[in-house]
Amino acid sequence: MSIKQAYEQSGQSALFEHWDDLSDAQKASFEENLQETAMKNDPSQLVEDCKRAIELSLENSNGNDSIEPLPHTSYGSILGKAELENEYRDVGLQELAQGSVAVILMAGGQGTRLGSSQPKGCYDIGLPSNRSLFQIQAEKLLRLQAIANCPRPIPWYIMTSEPTRQPTEQFFQENNYFGLSATQVTFFNQGTLPAFDLKGEHLLLDSPTDLVKSPDGNGGLYRAIKDNGILEDLVAKNIKHVHMYCVDNVLVKLADPVFIGFALKNKFELATKAVRKRDASESVGLIASKNGSPCVVEYSEISKDMAEATDEKGLLKFRAANIVNHYYAVDLLKRELDNWCKSMPYHIAKKKIAFYDNKNKTYVKPTEANGIKLEQFIFDVFPNVPITKFGCLEVDRASEFSPLKNAPGTANDNPGTSRAAYLNLGTSWLVSAGAKIGSGVHVEIPGTVSYGGEALEKYNGEVFDKDLAILP
Repeated sequence: MSIKQAYEQSGQSALFEHWDDLSDAQKASFEENLQETAMKNDPSQLVEDCKRAIELSLENSNGNDSIEPLPHTSYGSILGKAELENEYRDVGLQELAQGSVAVILMAGGQGTRLGSSQPKGCYDIGLPSNRSLFQIQAEKLLRLQAIANCPRPIPWYIMTSEPTRQPTEQFFQENNYFGLSATQVTFFNQGTLPAFDLKGEHLLLDSPTDLVKSPDGNGGLYRAIKDNGILEDLVAKNIKHVHMYCVDNVLVKLADPVFIGFALKNKFELATKAVRKRDASESVGLIASKNGSPCVVEYSEISKDMAEATDEKGLLKFRAANIVNHYYAVDLLKRELDNWCKSMPYHIAKKKIAFYDNKNKTYVKPTEANGIKLEQFIFDVFPNVPITKFGCLEVDRASEFSPLKNAPGTANDNPGTSRAAYLNLGTSWLVSAGAKIGSGVHVEIPGTVSYGGEALEKYNGEVFDKDLAILP
């Protein structure tokens, strides 16, 4: 059976309405592109997956789901608990010193919302040093390697997308990997999925010879790890623990020894960080349990009464805001990765999708949603992990989470809020070290100088009267 026949039997005959108008070379290119897509996603199965995703989006909760905060055995906090934090840090540093920790960065997004065509990790939030997100994170990794006396560079796996792969690699090369060893950085692409019309019945064309394709969501990380040989590489390097995070968090602590120690001390195979909800009305996904299994619940899934409910300490019962910052035991990935890739559900996103109309032989740019993009969510595997093996660590938002999501001038999560969070944190470290900071002055502490506020004693008594970046 030809690839054309395979798609036709999957109900996609409309893809070929212009077939007779194509040259032999164009037909060959079209078939090659269709074959490439089919090798990753069987067209018949894709149609079924899309229909099921539409059904799931229409289904309401059955009303019998029991949504509760995580049990205390799975939920921990280091807020105001310096002794516990130090205990976890010591355990994590010991593991880093064994060379058994790696980091995975999800960096497939472009800075489109920020007005940039570059990968988001290349973005300059306006620090005095003009450091990019990639440089900020790379230098934290450098510093941690020195603190932990790592026997070798910490492996850093960077998941890009088709549009961001080449410019990301070029950015690292042009900047000499920001001081890291080039051999410790591995780039790999997340997958793509074809787009459908709004009924989920017909695939859309991007050109006369190719389908519309888009990234498969952050849940595509699992298949990307599998398909690109990342798991095999982790095993070959005797890595036991993986820290995963998103590129847009300017305060992220790569391979955080406190987080690693928390997971190890409690024998968790999958763990996640959370920050405390600002208030009951904050629209954020929550780490919780559903029917006794760990999960992320959307804010729309809990009632107003549940959102406002408090515990015996007067804190919100549902307060663990999801920040997509996870720990994985490599043994868990070895055991479950194949199953996750096969069983994870798809979700739909209705979008305005430009497409090629092969019936009228025109390109169409819609003004309203006309199609469906499929995606997977990284937290959809949480319910597959026994709650006794799942942990959530509450950390300080001001120290660990300030995402860059929106354009300059918007209300929150923008370059200005990210810059302020980064500068406020570094300045607070200097104050704690005894430095004298002028009114309204903010000082940038690069990762090469301090990973988490350490090694700043030499600035005791020093006066800072203008915004600047401390030199390493």
